[in-house]
Amino acid sequence: MGAPRARIAVDAMGGDYAPDQIVAGALRAREELDVEILLVGDPDQIEASIKQHSTQQSLPIVSAEGVIEMNEEPLSGIRRKPKASINVAMSLVKEKRAEAVVSAGHSGAAMAAALLRLGRIPGIDRPAIGAVLPTLVAGRPVLILDVGANVDCRPKFLEQFAVMGSIYSQYVLGTEAPQVGLLNIGEEDCKGNELAVRTYEILQENPQIRFVGNAEGRDVLSGRFDVVVCDGFIGNVLLKFAEAVGSVALQILREELPRGLHGKVGTTLLKPNLRQIKQRMDHAEHGGGLLLGVAGVCIISHGSSQAPSIFNAIRLAKEAVDHQVSERIQACYQSAATIAGDGD
Repeated sequence: MGAPRARIAVDAMGGDYAPDQIVAGALRAREELDVEILLVGDPDQIEASIKQHSTQQSLPIVSAEGVIEMNEEPLSGIRRKPKASINVAMSLVKEKRAEAVVSAGHSGAAMAAALLRLGRIPGIDRPAIGAVLPTLVAGRPVLILDVGANVDCRPKFLEQFAVMGSIYSQYVLGTEAPQVGLLNIGEEDCKGNELAVRTYEILQENPQIRFVGNAEGRDVLSGRFDVVVCDGFIGNVLLKFAEAVGSVALQILREELPRGLHGKVGTTLLKPNLRQIKQRMDHAEHGGGLLLGVAGVCIISHGSSQAPSIFNAIRLAKEAVDHQVSERIQACYQSAATIAGDGD
């Protein structure tokens, strides 16, 4: 018998296009990915969306009341609305009724709900959001973390990000020996602020990772690094800038390639290649970020996510569950604690 199918709780009410596009992405995922989906939210709205997109399929619905709005403070919001869709979705994982959560709603609320209901993996001080981006080397993406969970960081947080990122890169992205870089303003070990200099020293001494030095901004997408670590402030700016550049490049291709007779003919011939380009550059193809460091799998998608992004977010969740990412991180830190204890 094969491994049991991953059960994914999807926050159907989170995001700019909820529940319509969330449901559409979930229906496609159920059909193509061999996963079990639990849609969490208002049953009437979800049922209406299911009927709009499919007369053949149906998905289980777990009732929830309300949603954490984008203008609400995350922690107070999830405490004031215990039956909100993100809270109910996280509770499903805590109760072992699901293995993962996907949400395109309030990212701060998703992180807060994950921390309160699932808790941190022992040994992890701060969870981090990891985002996968394409590089110049086909088939070799780079994982950047943190991209928004922690605005202020200490060196040991970045060290933990490097360890967690290496585990994800190895087991989910298939990188044999992930090369880790520290985002900085220069290659030399003396460059950067106090956080960067001290973190460089710590990463260099950690035997659990393959640290290869500082990564300047121009190096992030070069294919030289498999994991790049930074604080959440810089990481979020970097991520959104990279997404904007990708969108601009795709738009320029759409506008310029069809110009003139040769362009129209060439565009027709290049359609398969253009689809591959879109797949590599479009952030919708990557689905969102994985919240690493909590005791469960949580994918945080863009608020503007539509069906393709939700489908890919569910695919990311399935891969993280299938490859036991959370369990491997926990085992890594348990092992480190055991060795430290023996040393004492």
